[in-house]
Amino acid sequence: MEKSTCSRLSITFFVTLLILFVSCHTGNEIQPQLKTPIQQTIEAMSLTEKAYYVTGTGMNIPGLVSTDSTTVPGAPVVGETQSLVPGAAGTTYEIPHLNIPSMVLADGPAGLRISPTRENDNATYYCTAFPVATLLASTWDTDLVYRVGQSMGNEVLEYGVAILLGPGMNIHMNPLCGRNFEYYSEDPLVTGKMAAAMVNGVESQEVGTSLKHFSANNVETNRNALNVIASERALREIYLEGFRIAVQEAQPWTVMSSYNLINNTYTAESHDLLTKILREDWGFKGLVMTDWFGGSDPVAMMMAGNDLLMPGNPNQANAILAAVKEGGLDEKVLDQNIERILTVLNESPHNKGYAYSNKPDLEAHAEVTRQAATEGMVLLKNDNDALPLTSEMNQLAAFGNTSYEIITGGTGSGDVNEAYSVSLVEGLQSAGYSIVKELQDIYSNYAETEKENLPPQQAFMPRVRVPEMAVDSDLADRMAAEADVALITIGRSSGEFSDRNVEGDFNLTQAEKALIKTISDAFHAKDKKAVVILNVGGVIETASWRNDPDAILLAWQAGQETGNSIADVISGKVNPSGKLASTFPMKYEDVPSSDNFPGVVIEAEEGSDEGGLSSFFTPKPSEIVYKEDIYVGYRYYNSFDVPVAYEFGYGLSYTQFEYKNVKINSTKFNEQLTVSVDIQNVGDVAGREVVQVYLTAPAQKMNKPAQELIAFEKTKFLNPGEIQRLEFVINPLDLTSFDEATSSWTAEAGHYTVNVGASSRDFRETTSFDLEEELIVQKVNRALTPNREINRLKP
Repeated sequence: MEKSTCSRLSITFFVTLLILFVSCHTGNEIQPQLKTPIQQTIEAMSLTEKAYYVTGTGMNIPGLVSTDSTTVPGAPVVGETQSLVPGAAGTTYEIPHLNIPSMVLADGPAGLRISPTRENDNATYYCTAFPVATLLASTWDTDLVYRVGQSMGNEVLEYGVAILLGPGMNIHMNPLCGRNFEYYSEDPLVTGKMAAAMVNGVESQEVGTSLKHFSANNVETNRNALNVIASERALREIYLEGFRIAVQEAQPWTVMSSYNLINNTYTAESHDLLTKILREDWGFKGLVMTDWFGGSDPVAMMMAGNDLLMPGNPNQANAILAAVKEGGLDEKVLDQNIERILTVLNESPHNKGYAYSNKPDLEAHAEVTRQAATEGMVLLKNDNDALPLTSEMNQLAAFGNTSYEIITGGTGSGDVNEAYSVSLVEGLQSAGYSIVKELQDIYSNYAETEKENLPPQQAFMPRVRVPEMAVDSDLADRMAAEADVALITIGRSSGEFSDRNVEGDFNLTQAEKALIKTISDAFHAKDKKAVVILNVGGVIETASWRNDPDAILLAWQAGQETGNSIADVISGKVNPSGKLASTFPMKYEDVPSSDNFPGVVIEAEEGSDEGGLSSFFTPKPSEIVYKEDIYVGYRYYNSFDVPVAYEFGYGLSYTQFEYKNVKINSTKFNEQLTVSVDIQNVGDVAGREVVQVYLTAPAQKMNKPAQELIAFEKTKFLNPGEIQRLEFVINPLDLTSFDEATSSWTAEAGHYTVNVGASSRDFRETTSFDLEEELIVQKVNRALTPNREINRLKP
C-alpha cells in the first residue's frame, strides 16, 4: 500500500496564511481578502466532482449489498479507495488532480472494526476488543474512558483510518433496544461526559470520531422508517442533551445523523436538528455525515446541513448534480458542505503524510482493556461477604454455557475482530484456581453436540447460541461435594438490526432460573456459596431469582480480557467500584416505555416481515410516541415511587464509605455555587467510591423529576481510614428545564435541594439554596416541534 509522504492541503494552507499575514501588514490600504486554500480547491472542482464528493465511494458486501450504479462523465474514479483498509466501512473520493486524498472511515464504538486478514498477505490486522459502552459508563471515571479512547485512537491511527465511527450515545430509553450495549446510559449527563472523554481520548491521537446516532435512535426495529413523536422538551432535556455536552466539551470532527424520523422528518434531512440546534445553538464546527444508507432525499440532506452521504451512491450524486443544474439546489450550499469535508480532511493523518505502521501496541491496549473492565463491573449482591473468594476456596465449579464461551461484546457494527478472548475458566485458571474437570468435560461435550443442531449464523446478527444445559440435583450435589464455590454464568448477546425480546432474553429462561436455584440449593446444603456472573450487554430482570445465590456480579461484556477481569474482581485483586448507569427494574412492565416499544406499524402492507437485515433494507413504516416524555429511567421511577430491583447509581464494594461534612458556599444562588463533602473509607480494604449529586428543583411553572443528576466524581483509591474532600460546582444551566413556551433554558425561582449520595436512592448528605428570581439562562432556536398534541406523562 502506497503511503503519502508529504502534506497536501495543509502545506498550501500555511503558505496562504503567510501571504495573508504579509499582505495585511504592508501599507495602510485595504487589501482584498484572499481565498483560503480550501475555497480555492472548491473553485477548481467541476460541478460533477462536487456532486460526487459529497457522497462516499460506495459499499460492496458480496451477497448482501452493492451500491454500484451509473456514474456520469467527469465523476471521480474510485480506484483503490474502497480497499485502502479492507473491512473499513467506507471512504471518501480521491481527486488526484486537485491533490485531494481519500479518507477512510471505520466502525466502531467498542474498538476499530476492520478485516483481520487480507488477500495475499500473511500479516494479521487484529484490533483490541474494548469493553462495551454500558460497562465504561458504569466506571463513572472519565479519566479512564479517556485512556481507553487514547488506546482505541492509536489503533485507528496505526491502521490508516481517519475517522472512527463512534462513540454511540443514544439514551437507554428501553432495555430491549438491541444496541444499548453500544450506548452509555439512561441519563444524558453520564452519556455526555463519557462520550466527551472518549472523543477527547481518541482525537488526542490526531484522528477523528463521529458522535452517533443523532438523534433519538432508540429502537432497532424498522429503524429506517420509524417516526419518533416527541415533545421538544423531552428531546432537548433527554435525547439531545448528551450530544450537546459532548459537542461543546470535545468538538468532535464529525457527527452522524440517525436513521429515524423525528416528528415526521428524517433526521438526515432535518435543518432544525443539523443546523439550528447542532450548529447555531451548540456551535458545532465539524462535518455531519449520514448513517449508512440513511435518509431518503439527497437534495434535502444537502440543504439540511448533512455534508457527506454515506456510504455513497452514484444515484445520489446524480440527483444532486441535476438539482443544481435545474435550480433546485444552490451551488453555494454544495460548496459549504464540501468546505466542511475538506476542513476535516485537512486534519487527517493521510493528508498530513503520516506513515502508519499497521502495528499498534495491542499488548499495551489489552492491559488498558483489562483495567477498564474491572472498574466497570458492578457488584449487585454480596450476602455474608461471599466475595471476594478466600484463600481456601481454590476448587471452583463453573456452571453455565457462558462460563466456557464468554461473550466479549455485541454484534453488528459494534463488533470487533480481536486476536483472542479470555473465557471465565481461562481467566480463573490463570489466576491460580482449579476448575472441576468433570464438569468442564460435561459442558464441552454438550456444546459440541448441540452446535450441530444450530441454524446458520446470519451476518451482523446476534450470535446463535446453544440452549442452557439442564443440571439435575444429582450432578449439582456431586459438584457441591467436590468444589469449594459454584460460579454460574448467564450470558446474553444482542446487536444491530433487531431488538431484544422480553421472554428468554430480558427475562431469564425457565432453564436458567432452574439452574441457579438447583445449584444454589445444593451448595447451600453443604454450607458453601453460589455466585452468579452476568455476562450481558444490557439490563435484565433479576428480582425473581436474586434471592437464590449469595452474590451477583454484573460483569457486562468486558472485551477480550473478560475472563481475566472477572477473575481480578472475584479474587479480590481488584475491589469493585462500578455503579449502574441504567436502572434494573423489578419487571419489564414497570419500564415507562414498555407499552410503546418498539412502536406500531402504520403501513403493514409495506416492507418485510422477516426482521433483521431484511427489515433494514425494506422496513415497515412505523411510529413510536414518547409518551413518557422527560420521565426516562430513574427520573420516572423516583418521581412515581416505582420500586426497582437495583437503582441508577447503585453498586456495592468490598469496603464501606462514609459521607460527612457537606458544605455549600452560599444559601443564595448568584452565578455559581460550590458544594463540598468528605468521603472516608471506613472499611478494611482500599477502594474507590462514585459520589453523585442530585438536584430537586421547584416545580410551580413546569413539572419536574423528583431528582436529576447534576454532577458526579469518582474518588481516588482510598486506603482504610483515608478521607478525600470533593468539590462540585453548580452552574446556572444545572438549575434549568427547557421551557417550550419561551424556547429557553429557564431556572424557576424558589427552593432547591441538593442531595449527595451513593446512588439515586441512597442519599447520605443534604443541603439547599434559594434562587430569588426566575433566571433565563439561554434562549435557543425553536425547533423539532411536533405537529400534534402528545398525551404526556405527568406526576
